[in-house]
Amino acid sequence: MSTTTTESMPPREPVPSPAVPGSRNTGRSLPGPTFIRVLNSEVIKFRSLLSTLILLASTAVVMVGFGALSAWGTGQFADAANRDPQAAARMASQGGDLAVSVPTSGIAFAQLILGSLGVLLMSSEFTTGMARSTFAAVPRRLPAFAAKLVVVMGTSFVVTAVSTWVAGLVAVPILDNYGLKLDLGSSQSVKLLLVNSVYVAAVAAIGMALGTLIRNSAGGIMSLVGIFFVAPIAFQLIPGDFFKEARKYLPGNTVEPLTAAQHVPDTLEAWQAGMVLGAWVVIPVLLAAVLLKRRDV
Repeated sequence: MSTTTTESMPPREPVPSPAVPGSRNTGRSLPGPTFIRVLNSEVIKFRSLLSTLILLASTAVVMVGFGALSAWGTGQFADAANRDPQAAARMASQGGDLAVSVPTSGIAFAQLILGSLGVLLMSSEFTTGMARSTFAAVPRRLPAFAAKLVVVMGTSFVVTAVSTWVAGLVAVPILDNYGLKLDLGSSQSVKLLLVNSVYVAAVAAIGMALGTLIRNSAGGIMSLVGIFFVAPIAFQLIPGDFFKEARKYLPGNTVEPLTAAQHVPDTLEAWQAGMVLGAWVVIPVLLAAVLLKRRDV
């Protein structure tokens, strides 16, 4: 009967990990995914969800539909004003250019839809448990947060701009029937399109920050509705100079000063409105990023 003896083997030295070209890593550990790869993965995740496509399509339909409805209503008003000298005088005192704001008449609904999309983009990560997988792949967390922010803001801007342009194209023949002209290439029309598109993108960023802070879809959407719809009405109904002045600093009241051809009384200056809207975006986003980094998934 033969026996086999096993000689003790000397311990092996650890084999270094292969270095990745273009990085400072010399073989000790593999680097995390680059921001471009994280952004690409977020784009794939964003466009693969049916709910996302439905919300984007709903935004376009609402914008175009309200543009057509507003064109008809503006035409009816102008037609009635032509038969009433006093109404015609009031319209002339306003500049007579009532048609210029027709393509952006659905912005209030677009901000609600795309702001809710921003909330869902982040809150769904926590309600479904996908946050564990996302932050396991991107342990630093902030690149994933920044990639989501870029995706939702960029998409909101493009969808709003394109929908506004299409709404203008639909409104032009309707307004022509009432003798009203809408020049989509005028400086005021372009200004309205760009400012409102930036504004809706800012609302989407605020929504995403709320979704990150609250981590609940219903709570985030209700908070968004409270800021943009309930607070302006409440501040208007509550008596007192404080609420009258504070109402100017709500994010929903920054669009009119930014898009007006001339300064509107009892509103902020254009540069002040831009700073207020920027603060409403930057502060919640920074707070959400800090808490995302510190809190458990």
